[in-house]
Amino acid sequence: MKKKKLQTYKNHTRIHPLQHYVLMPISAITLVMAIISTIMSIVKGDFTFTTFLIMALVIMGIITGLLARMNALKVQDRTIRVEEQLRYFMLTGSPIDPKITLSQLIALRFATDDEFPKLASKAALTNMTPDEIKKEIQQWRSDEYRV
Repeated sequence: MKKKKLQTYKNHTRIHPLQHYVLMPISAITLVMAIISTIMSIVKGDFTFTTFLIMALVIMGIITGLLARMNALKVQDRTIRVEEQLRYFMLTGSPIDPKITLSQLIALRFATDDEFPKLASKAALTNMTPDEIKKEIQQWRSDEYRV
């Protein structure tokens, strides 16, 4: 069995090959080709309903893909918010500072239980960016489930 590499600040971003190397380039190429085809048909004076339909379908396909991705991330963000608020409460017995933003909580999920309460307090007091929070983490807590 292949041993998984430990997640760290340097390798925590996830590339999904099918999305990043197949779907996105094909979508971009298709959009460019549909735009070129539409412009050429307008210039030639033979713009038809079929040309319009192809352009509309390409745009609708791209929007559908973007919405599917954005909605999945929004649900994950909401779940992370609840998980981290509960984790903070379980570790400290008190609610997390309401000044902590969602993006800060999402970054804080990588902190171990030992670091989490202190780092959350520091993030609230100094308004740390998510990147600053991630760089402060000494012992990384992996999150392999993020899409």
